[in-house]
Amino acid sequence: MNEVVETLRNIEQNYKIFQQQQFTFTRALDHTREEAHDLLRPVASIVQVQVLKDHHCISATDRRILNMFISICNDLRNLCQKLETVHPGDQVTNGLLERCKVLLNDSNDLSAIRATYPHGVVNYLSFEEARHTYGGVVSLIPIVIDLLKEWVTYTKRHLLHQVSHGRGISKKEAPTSQKPSSVRFAAHTSVSNKNTVQLQEKDFQKFLLENQRPKQKAPWRPPGKHPY
Repeated sequence: MNEVVETLRNIEQNYKIFQQQQFTFTRALDHTREEAHDLLRPVASIVQVQVLKDHHCISATDRRILNMFISICNDLRNLCQKLETVHPGDQVTNGLLERCKVLLNDSNDLSAIRATYPHGVVNYLSFEEARHTYGGVVSLIPIVIDLLKEWVTYTKRHLLHQVSHGRGISKKEAPTSQKPSSVRFAAHTSVSNKNTVQLQEKDFQKFLLENQRPKQKAPWRPPGKHPY
């Protein structure tokens, strides 16, 4: 789990660097779309960005920023695959991962998705860009990162609950494991007490015998004073 958290943190740091260059990203898409004579369609999939970079990119600056976008998407896709092996998952985590995998599919249509508050990526676009051309593609990464962070938070809470529950069971079972020694001690005490009682009974019988012996009578003397 620590490795997953660290990987997600690194991706998020790379995205922050990319986000600071969003204007460069959208200008690169403008340039490549002009070269492709494809200015009417919105940029609505990862594979579309890949094609523009591979076949219609002239500037090294444009190629660098488009590569950065595709690289972050690949990192997120790889992380999703790793998450499936880290935790067996339940209905919640599996649902979050499935949404991420659908969004990160190369040919998935992104034109309808929009990142909302606290993300301001859509607000940085012009009205036309936000409404039609680039609103979906700039929203992809922040939405997926939010879903993965939700996955991590939920899984940590679930695992912590399991650990706490396990400790509670162990504490309840602890006295049971000590029961045999307690029983042995009680049995030993009982035998000791029994022996003591038997000794006390013998002493009492001996006392009775000694006190029940007939006393010897003193010799008879005539009345009068007698010297001691």
